[in-house]
Amino acid sequence: MSTPTAKGEDRDIVITRSDRKNASSSGVKGLRTKSIHPPIEMHWDLPTTQKGKKKASLSIKSLLSYPLMKFGRSKSLEMVLEGTHDPNDEQIVEAFREMLSREGLLPPKHNDYHTLLRFLRMNDFDMTISKDMFLNYLKWRKEFRVDMIHKEFKFTEYTEVKKCYPHGYHGVDKCGRPVYIERIGMIDINKLWQITTQERLIKHHVSEQEKTLRVRYPACSLAAKRHIASTTSILDVNGVGMSNFSKPARYIFMEIQKIDSSYYPETLNKLFIINAGSGFKMLWKAVKAFLSERTVAKIQVLGSNYLSVLLEAIDPSNLPTFLGGNCTCSEYGGCLMSDQGPWKNSELLEMIQTTEEMDGACEHNNVVSEGSLMSKTVEMQNKDDLSMSLALEETTRARTSLSCRLALQKIDWLEASLGDIKNQKIKTLEDALQDTKMALKELAQHIEQ
Repeated sequence: MSTPTAKGEDRDIVITRSDRKNASSSGVKGLRTKSIHPPIEMHWDLPTTQKGKKKASLSIKSLLSYPLMKFGRSKSLEMVLEGTHDPNDEQIVEAFREMLSREGLLPPKHNDYHTLLRFLRMNDFDMTISKDMFLNYLKWRKEFRVDMIHKEFKFTEYTEVKKCYPHGYHGVDKCGRPVYIERIGMIDINKLWQITTQERLIKHHVSEQEKTLRVRYPACSLAAKRHIASTTSILDVNGVGMSNFSKPARYIFMEIQKIDSSYYPETLNKLFIINAGSGFKMLWKAVKAFLSERTVAKIQVLGSNYLSVLLEAIDPSNLPTFLGGNCTCSEYGGCLMSDQGPWKNSELLEMIQTTEEMDGACEHNNVVSEGSLMSKTVEMQNKDDLSMSLALEETTRARTSLSCRLALQKIDWLEASLGDIKNQKIKTLEDALQDTKMALKELAQHIEQ
C-alpha cells in the first residue's frame, strides 16, 4: 500500500467491513484499502430520536439544563459512556473475548469492549496478531506498574517542565473530543533535563494517557452526549530544526511513540502539524519512517496558513490565541497550563467517580463469585470449615451487593440533582420574565398618563 503523498494530502485507511468474518485467522490480506478511515466513535452515537435525525451534541453548560435523567434511570450513563455498538464490531469482539477467556488470558479488569476493539482495529481485525499485541499490553502494564501510577507517582516538577516544554490538553474539538497541543519548537531540551529525567517524563506521559482514558474521555462523552474515544492533536513545529532532535530527544520521541502505538492504539483521531517549514519537511521524511501507515494516514502537515483548516475542526473558543483562537486562560498562566475541558467540571467528575466505584464493587463481586466456584471443587477437611467459608463468602457477597446498590442510588441522586438544577433555572427565568412584563406594563401606563 502506498504512503500518503506530501503537501497535506490526507489519505486514510479503512477496514473493509465485508471481510471481517474472515479476519479471525492470521495473515488475512486485502483488508486495508485507500479510503476514508471512519472515526472510532462513528457507531457509538446515541440512538436517533426521529428517523434520519441525529441528536445534536450539547455543551457543558447545557448539560445542566438537559439532564441525563431524560434518558431514564442510570440507563443514560450506560448509553453515553458505553455507546451503541456496531453489530459487525460486536460480533468479532465477542469472538476475540471468547478466545482469550477460553485460554485464561483475559483478566476481568481488562475485559472491556472498547479496549478489545481498539486492539482489533489496530490490527485490521486479525485476532491472532491482536492477541499477541494485547498480551504484550498486559505484560507491560504489570511490569511498568501502570495501575499504581496515580497512587505512587507525583510529577512535582509539572509546572517547571511546562515552561520549557509547552504541552497540554485544552478544550474540545467540534465533535467533543479532547484537544492536545504541543509546541515542540519552543522546547529547551537542556533545561528540561535539569528539571526532570527521561524516565520521569515517560512516566508522566503514561499517567496522562491513563487520565485521558479514565477521566477525559468519559467527561467529554457526558458533555457531548455521545461516546468519545479519541483525541485531536496539534503539533506546532515553528522553529524546529536538527537541534531539536538530539540523541536524548530522539530517545524520548521513539519511546513515547512506541508506548502510544503499542499500548494505547486507536486513540488518535487526527494530528495537525502546523507551521511546517522546509527544515521540518526534511525532518518529517525521516520521522515518518518510524510511524505506522495507520498513524501517518491521520496526520496532516500544514504550513503557516493553517488556521482555516483548524477552524473546520475546532471552535475558536477552544483554540489558544497563539494558534489564532480566542482563548488565553490568563487566570491559569496560559492555555497549556490550564488543562481546561469538560474533565474539570465537578458534576461530571463526581458522576464518573461514582460509576468507577460501582464498577469496582461489581467487579469484586464477580471475582468473589468465581472464587466461590473454585472453592467448591476443593475438598474441605471438615463441615465446620465449610460452614465458616460459606458464611464469610455470603457476607462478602452481601457487602459488594450493597456497594453496587449504594453506587446506583448515588447516580440516581446526581441525575435528579441535575434535574433540580434545571427546574430551578427555569423557575428563576420565569420569575424574571414576569417581573419584566410587570415593569413594561407599568411603563406603558405611565406613558399613557
